[in-house]
Amino acid sequence: MSYFPGQQYNGGQHPPPQNGYGYQQQQPQVFLDHSSPVMATHHKDKRLLILPNLHMATALLLHNLNTAVTLNYGGYQQTPPPGQFGAPPATAHPNIQQNAYNQGNHAAPPPPPTQAQTFGNGAPGGYTFQYSACTGRRKALLIGINYFGQRGQLRGCINDVKNMSSYLNQHFGYKREDMVLLTDDQQNPMSQPTKANILRAMHWLVKDAQPNDSLFFHYSGHGGQTKDLDGDEDDGHDEVIYPVDFRTAGHIVDDDMHAIMVKSLKGGVRLTAIFDSCHSGSALDLPYLYSTQGILKEPNLAKEAGQGLLGIVSSYARGDIGGMASTAMGLFKKAVAGDEVHKKNMRTKTSAADVIMWSGSKDSQTSADASISGQATGAMSWAFISALKKNPQQSYVQLLNSIRDELEGKYDQKPQLSCSHPLDVNLLYVM
Repeated sequence: MSYFPGQQYNGGQHPPPQNGYGYQQQQPQVFLDHSSPVMATHHKDKRLLILPNLHMATALLLHNLNTAVTLNYGGYQQTPPPGQFGAPPATAHPNIQQNAYNQGNHAAPPPPPTQAQTFGNGAPGGYTFQYSACTGRRKALLIGINYFGQRGQLRGCINDVKNMSSYLNQHFGYKREDMVLLTDDQQNPMSQPTKANILRAMHWLVKDAQPNDSLFFHYSGHGGQTKDLDGDEDDGHDEVIYPVDFRTAGHIVDDDMHAIMVKSLKGGVRLTAIFDSCHSGSALDLPYLYSTQGILKEPNLAKEAGQGLLGIVSSYARGDIGGMASTAMGLFKKAVAGDEVHKKNMRTKTSAADVIMWSGSKDSQTSADASISGQATGAMSWAFISALKKNPQQSYVQLLNSIRDELEGKYDQKPQLSCSHPLDVNLLYVM
């Protein structure tokens, strides 16, 4: 989707109207022959058939009232959003007021509180955050990169964007004109997932966000790690994502994504982020990471030390005295610095906003490019949608376990749940 006034949408010949944020939107429209006021409809071979007069066009329109007409929404050939001509009926998820808990089932997850919450957990004294009711404006940025013609080409990332955008539209009320899709199969250069376009779109996503707004960020593509330069990573590496032009423009670091999409948000604004990429466990640098038991994770130095000792033994067996010394020194530095890094992040990476991140893997893991029902897709993106479709009214910890259950036995990756503030994981997951 293009986001400069005057740019054409996805190479189309009819410039769509602006949506008020500098991005152009694609509306349901009937294409007209510029020479006469006649309508066009789809022929069986997918080409446009120009009808000779308006009366025939009107008759055909009435005849096809119950036929799903395919239009170019969001840069993809899909049926219109619910409520538009030819669209399937909407099956929206219950909102914060229409949940099982408020209907009398107090065994169900309760909705989030409306009052300000205190941090604790090493955050600055008196600092508060606010859960979002997700009842305000909705905006979404979805990025899918297959890296066509490049080494390491992927197959399912663009499908992830197609599937997620349809799911958000049909189940959570995200309007097509409030979504920006950046994929590397689009002809419009402003819709390509380049580094410049991605950064610009991130700024668009959070611009003018207000309490109870619900923002959604989805990235499906390659991820990796690079040397940490500001001391905020206990493993010594920053997490990065790779734009389609990363070989010339470079990657995007988690510190920059945090500064743009997290730090700038007001209290009560929800940002839901999904990273379906390798090494994405801390891609937004959110300091509160939760286990499948709902327990806040602390740096597991004992486990890391145990793994490091295996390295020392291996070096000893090879006669690599230098390797032994290097591994031992690294363990010592990490043991000393790891807890301090964690405390520093608690103090500096917290946010008054309500930022939730679902990542496809731990920082040390890769994510799978899967095939589900014959369609190439990212395993994390598929599992997230599948888990919520099966049970829309889950708590945060229930949803984390449901996502992992979807992947269990099929993929080795372990999806992660992290947050910008201490999270009551037993609350109802809203979005």
